[in-house]
This record gives sequence, structure tokens and C-alpha cells, in this order.
Amino acid sequence: MDRECSSLLPQVCELLAASGCSLPDDTSLEKLLDWFTALTKAGESLLETCPYLLEFISTVIHNTAADPSILSFTIRLAGLIAATEDGFQALQESSVLDLIGNVQHWQEAGLWEDPCIRIGWVQGFRAMLQHPKALGFFSQAGSIEPLLQLQTDSSLFVVSAANQMLLHVLLLCQNVSSVECKVKHKKEVDNEGTQSSISDLERLAVTVEKSQDLSDVVAKILEYLKKSLVPKETIQLHQTLQSLKLLALLLDRVRPPLRGTLLHTVSDSLEELVAADHSQLTVPLMDVIVAAYSSGSEERLPDQRVGHLLSFMLSIKKPADLLHAAAAFLHRGHHDRVHTAQCVRVLLLPLQIMTGHTLLDTNAAVPEHRRSVAEQLKSKTSCISIICVCLSNTPQITLMDPECVPCPPPVIVAAVVSSLRLCSGDSSSSPAGCSEAFRNIVGNKKVQKCGLEALIGLTNCPGVKVKLNEVITLLVQYLENPDSEPTVLHKSYQTLVKWMTVCTDVSSITEQHRNDLLRVVTKRVCDMRWEVRDSTLEFLGHLAGVQVGQTCSASEALLGGSSCTIPLLREALHDPESYVRASAVCALAQTLTRSWQQGAALTEEQTEIVGRLLEILSEDTEGFSRRAVVRYFIVWYSSHSPSSSPSSSSSSLLMRSVRSVLSRGSADLDWEVKVHTLQLAELLLAKAFSGRWGQTGSLAVPPAPYAVTFGLARTPYTHSGTHTEGAESDLVNALNTAVDQGIITALLSSLVDCDRPVGVKACQLLIALRDAVCLSPQGEVKAAAAVEDVTFELSGRGWAREIRKLLAVKNQAEEADATAPRGLNGVDGTDPAAEEEMSVSASVCEVLRGLHLDERLEILTQSSDHVQNSPLSLLQDILTAGPSHRRTDSQPGEEVIVDCY
Repeated sequence: MDRECSSLLPQVCELLAASGCSLPDDTSLEKLLDWFTALTKAGESLLETCPYLLEFISTVIHNTAADPSILSFTIRLAGLIAATEDGFQALQESSVLDLIGNVQHWQEAGLWEDPCIRIGWVQGFRAMLQHPKALGFFSQAGSIEPLLQLQTDSSLFVVSAANQMLLHVLLLCQNVSSVECKVKHKKEVDNEGTQSSISDLERLAVTVEKSQDLSDVVAKILEYLKKSLVPKETIQLHQTLQSLKLLALLLDRVRPPLRGTLLHTVSDSLEELVAADHSQLTVPLMDVIVAAYSSGSEERLPDQRVGHLLSFMLSIKKPADLLHAAAAFLHRGHHDRVHTAQCVRVLLLPLQIMTGHTLLDTNAAVPEHRRSVAEQLKSKTSCISIICVCLSNTPQITLMDPECVPCPPPVIVAAVVSSLRLCSGDSSSSPAGCSEAFRNIVGNKKVQKCGLEALIGLTNCPGVKVKLNEVITLLVQYLENPDSEPTVLHKSYQTLVKWMTVCTDVSSITEQHRNDLLRVVTKRVCDMRWEVRDSTLEFLGHLAGVQVGQTCSASEALLGGSSCTIPLLREALHDPESYVRASAVCALAQTLTRSWQQGAALTEEQTEIVGRLLEILSEDTEGFSRRAVVRYFIVWYSSHSPSSSPSSSSSSLLMRSVRSVLSRGSADLDWEVKVHTLQLAELLLAKAFSGRWGQTGSLAVPPAPYAVTFGLARTPYTHSGTHTEGAESDLVNALNTAVDQGIITALLSSLVDCDRPVGVKACQLLIALRDAVCLSPQGEVKAAAAVEDVTFELSGRGWAREIRKLLAVKNQAEEADATAPRGLNGVDGTDPAAEEEMSVSASVCEVLRGLHLDERLEILTQSSDHVQNSPLSLLQDILTAGPSHRRTDSQPGEEVIVDCY
């Protein structure tokens, strides 16, 4: 703790301890506690550093008139201090712990009704229970009973904290018991061993033995669980639900022998609960049984009883409950073939009844159960719920051991396709299905999206590509349907793209499919709903990125290639909705990537597209489309064939366009556009200075907290260490290219940008550029004379004025006129005021050195929190918010603004 915080903290404690004091911002107390916690984790003793905290805690705890939030904070602070044995001893001697642990005290004071007191009590004990003395105090104070009562508290936050606290108590009891066992075992096997080897364990075990009886704590917890599992009335189902969630949590965490004891205790209650057949409890009850079942290999007796419960749950007569039970078992990922096969049959039966496909053997389902399921499918609500559960689990079923699945994956795919056809109103493909179920799901978008999501998952199954044509036919039908919702159309597009990834033979796609899909896409790209137009354009872009076979894209296989899609995308560049324009730009980049990589000749259509994109970048009022334009040129430059001649029409247009993009993008009002522009500048620099770029290694600088992260990795360049006349000439040419392309001005303008991510990125690139051109082969900060002579124009307006001010300040501070950039500080006799309005010729190297970029980067990469988000700032804010600092002329009820970080 630094000196300033040490001087302010006593004043803060005095303020908080004042009777009736409250803070306008309670989060300041949370942050103060976070700071104390961090100090404790760092090994600092709060009582040694701040001995007055003991008096503060005692004062607040005895003052029942204190604000509840401050009382809650103080209870948790006491728990944090009592987490060490020394702190526990000091608080116990002051009788503070007895008062904190006495729930009756808080109830009599009328404070227990406040949830912040209850959660403070729970979290305070949770922090304290780190050693046997604290566990002994917890037991002797009778705190287990109120903790158990809080398991069903009216506040969900209190319930969550109480659940975690109860688990912590059990685990601590379990750990202490294991320590005692180790001590006994150590004494038995090594009676003549050195005392130092077991002294710590012995001391711990003896402390526990004297302080409390662990079995009493465990017994009370287990008895509570046993009783709370079985509801006496329907209104108690909520309590049972909470107990089941807690029990599942415990079974996942505790170890033998405590796990076995826990199972023995609750087995009767679980059997009674299973027999009661409460539908609301099916899933949480199944979670408990499956969690218990996973421990069966370690405890044979529980395994038998739990196995019986599991079998019982998988034979429930209510179809909906049985489905949820089967799904819960499969989601746990067990490999019990008997129960797995049973769950698979349960989940496939409704699909078989509805679609008429033979998914199960004739005798796979009991006739009575089959009739019950068929009856449930006649009800619209239950039918939709059942079918959605079945569809959602089909991908997982097809990936299971074939011995557990009664039919091959393509048959399941066919059933899913049939169910989707039924949803669209087409019953001709499933004449043997349940007609009542068919009527219930027609047009239901929940079932449609669930089925489409299942089809996406089914692409991972073996052997399903034989169903490709059937799936494409279905999806074209969905895309043509005028009643399809935008979300369903979007999911249909996603499904089609995913299924094209399993296509290995272009000839398997029929001409009819191509014609139908091109027709529907042409229609949908002009849909009245912008969401549909947007989804369609995204689909065209994604399709172009999917490879089919060796030389063909999915776009070529399904739509005839770019000659069919580019006109649609080009037209969408004029769409009135910005999201759609942005999607059109992205889709164009994805569509043209292949031709760029192959070095194909530039067409007139592509030239017109570039003109339109530059218009969007300079004129569009929405940032989405402008960002997409810059990304388009990034992809173009990254994909451009290196074998293309610099004088080719494509290369020439690209480089001319890049200059415009850098100029317009760096001046954009949207910070993401500017950062994307800097990414383009980085690609240009890496190409221009290949052989020197990045020679000093990657910049180990943390990114700005809200800066975007790019996926393009920098090419690892190496520096040969030689310095020849030819290398110097190449360096001069590269630097001149960077000046001519506008890279230097784009970087400098971004360096002084008001958006920190922009400034950080620009500073990183300028440092890399400085190291590439201003370092000698030996790493000295200097450059060859020819490199020093490379200049650029620096005006006296806008961002350039800021750069000139920075350079002037640095030069004056260092009194280094000889190394200052020429014409920037009036050394030539020109009046400085007049010179500000003039453009000057500045050396690139001198500017790069004069801006002190390393210092600037250190400042830029510091979050603003390094000033505001600090313990000192927090303490100052709390004092400022105190009564003695509040304005005397403020009106009653006037809000006090507190800037707690």
C-alpha cells in the first residue's frame, strides 16, 4: 500500500463508521473490498498495514443504525481478515466474530430482512472458512441452520451465494477429514519418523478435533437435503428444485467416501421423488441421477440403486418427460450402451411416427408407449415441443456407436428432411406419417429453425453426402416459399452453404438445381425486407468461399460463378439500407478473391465497381459500408497475384485506389474505418520494406482495450545485416514509395487522432517504420545520407499542425536544434507564426526520431484507468461523496455525482 493511500484510508474508515452515513454509489464499497482482497492475495497483512481496521469493524458491527450496505461491506471485510489464523484470533478476541455470526442479533435489529445483510453474512463466512479454526467457529456458532434456510431465500443472489457456501463447507469438511486420515496413516506406518515431517498435519488435525465435530455439520447438511427433496405440497416444488440443483452440484464436486454417504442419505428421497412423477422436476432430477450414476464405479451400492433410478426415469409413461430425460442422459456423454440405445429409441420414435420413416425396429417400442406418443403429437403445443427436442438431438445420435443407433445416418437425415417438408406444408413425401402431427407443425418457424439447425449438424455424420440432392431440393423449396420468415431464410442459406462443404463432385448437382437456385436468389436479392436482401448477399459471399472438388467453388457449382453473381452484387451497392450495402461489398471481395489470386485481367465491370466503392468511402453516411470498402481493398491487396506486372491494368488500378483509400480512410469520422485503413498501410509497408520490415521483432505491446484484432499475420522478415549501396538504394526507393502513396501522412495523421485505438496502431507502425529505415545494420539509431534526404510535405493545418507542435516541444525540451526537422522550428530565420500557415519539407527520418515514439506508445497503451481506476482515486471519491464534502446549497433529493472508477 503506497503512502498516499495509507494517509487517506483512516479518513475513509472514519467516514464509513459515522452513524447514519451512506454513499450515493454503493459500488465504491465493492471496489474498496476488491482492493483489500487484492492486497491480501499479494501477501499483505491488512491488520499489520492498517491496524485501525479492527476498531473500524468493531464500531460498525456494534452500530445497528449504520447503513445496511456499509454493514454488509464490514461483515465481508471481517471475513477477509479472518481468513488467516492471526486475523481470526484478533477478531475473536474483540468479540466481533460472535456478533457477526449471531443471526438472531441481526434479526432483532430488523436488518436480516435486507438481502444485502444476508448476502454479506454468507460471503463473509465464505471468505473466512479457509482454516479449521474458522470451521470450528462456524459450527459452534450454530450457523449451519441459517445457511440451510438461505438455500430457498427469496433473493436469487442470496440463494446462489448460499449454494456455493454450502458446497465450500462440505469440501472443507472433506479436506480436513482426509488430513486426519493422512495423519493417522503416517503415524501407523512411520512411528519412528521425524516429527517435523508430520507436525503441520498433526497440528491441523488436533485443532479440528478440539474445535468441533465435523460429522455433526455433515449430518445436518445431509439431513436437510434428504427432507427438502420431497415436497409436501405443490407450492414446495420450488424448494425441491433448488435442492436438486444443489445436489447435482455436490455430486459433481465431492469425493468418496463423502459422495457415497451423500448418495446413501438421499437415495430414498430420490426414489420417492421419481415415483411422484413431477413433470417440472424431470430435467433437474435427471441431472442429479446422471451425476450420481457417473460415480457408480467407485461406490458399488449406490451404483445399483442409482442404476435402478435411471432405468425408472427412462421408462416414464409421460412422453414429454421421457424425452427430456433421455436427452439429459445423452448430453452427459456417457457410454453405457444399454441406456444409450434406450435413449436413442425414445428420441427417434416421435420422428418415425410423424414422418413415417422406419427409424426403429418393429418391436423397439412398447405399443402402449407408441400410442401415448402418437396421442401427444395430436396436441399442437406438446407436438412442437416433442419434435424440437427430437430434431435437436439427431446430430448427436448419428455420431454415437453404431451398435446404439438402430438405423444408419442417411435414414435419419431423410427423416429430418421429411419433417421440414411437412413444416412447409408438403405432406406428399410422408404419406404414412401422422396427419394430426403434420397439421400441428405446418408453418411453425420454431420447428423449421430447429430442423435446419439439425441439418447443419448432420453434415458431420459419415455417409450423409448421398442425401445432398435431397437436401438442396428442400432448401430451394424453403427459399422459394413466399411465407418463409426472414430468420428461416437466413438459416436456410446457412444450411445450404454448410451442405456444400460435403460435396466432392460437381456433377452430382443437377442443372435443375442451378436454374432454380439462381432464380430464387435473383428474386430474394430484391426482396422488400432488408433482412432478406442482407442474408442473400451474405450467402453469395460465403458460397464463393467454399471449395468443391479441386478447382471449383460452390458459387460456380450452384450459380454458374461470378458472371451470374457479380451483377447482383453490383446492383446491391446502391441499396438504401447500409447493412445491405456493407454485405454487398464483403460478398464482392469474397467473390473476386479467386480471380485476384490467379492474376486474371481486369474487366470493365470491376473497374466500375472500384469507382462505386470509392464513392461509398467518401460519401456514404453509414460506417458499416465504409468499413466494408476498406476491408475490400485489404483483401484485394492481400490476394493480388505477386506474378502480376506492376504495369498491368489490375495492378495500376489497385495502387491508384489504395492512395485514395489511405487518404479518405485516414480522415474518416469512424474509428474502425481508420484502424482498417492503418491495416492496409501495414500491408503496403511490409511489401515496400520486405527484407527490413519487422527486423527488430514483433512489437510486444498490449492492444488497446477496445481495439479490433485483425486476422492477417505479418510476414516474418529477416535482416541480413549487410549494408550495400544496392540495399541503400532499395531502402530509399521504398521510403519514397511510402511517401508517394500517402502512407506517411496517413500514419502521422492517425498518430494524433482522438481515438486511442487509432493512435496506438499508428504509433506501432511508425516505430516499425523507424526501425526499418533509421537503424544501421548494427542497430544504431541513424540512417544513410540518401535515406535522410527523403522528405515529405508537412502543412501547417489540421493534424500536421499537431505534429509540428509535438516536434517543436520535443526539440525545445532537448535543445537539439541540430537534429530538429528542417524548417519546423524557425531555425532558418522564418517567423514561427507565419511558418505555421506554410507547408514545409520535412525529413521522414528526422520526424520519426523527433516524435519520441516509444514514449508516446507507452502513454497510448496505458488505459485511462491508470489514472482513474486506482485505489487512490477510489479513496478520494469516497471522501468527496461524504457528508462533510457535500455542497451545503444542494437541494433535497439532488443527485451527488461520484466518479468511482
